[in-house]
Amino acid sequence: MADTSTTQHTLRTLAGHTRSGWDKPELDLSQAEWQSSSQGAGDVQIAFVEGFIAMRNSGSPGSPSLIFSPAEWRAFVINARDGEFDLT
Repeated sequence: MADTSTTQHTLRTLAGHTRSGWDKPELDLSQAEWQSSSQGAGDVQIAFVEGFIAMRNSGSPGSPSLIFSPAEWRAFVINARDGEFDLT
């Protein structure tokens, strides 16, 4: 499994954020209980960790995870349901 701090640093870099601009805590995802997004057949897994929602690619669990606050997650889900994102 990938080192969590390296994964989070990569996410910050990919998102254009520096460590000082990152508004989420350092989350330890190593013990997270990942759940499939679609009854076992989906490519995305989510986990609830310390009040945040983490999302990862189930086919590549060592790759970086996206971290959402509850408000960000709600906005993501609403926009996905409205067709804003192609989730296929």
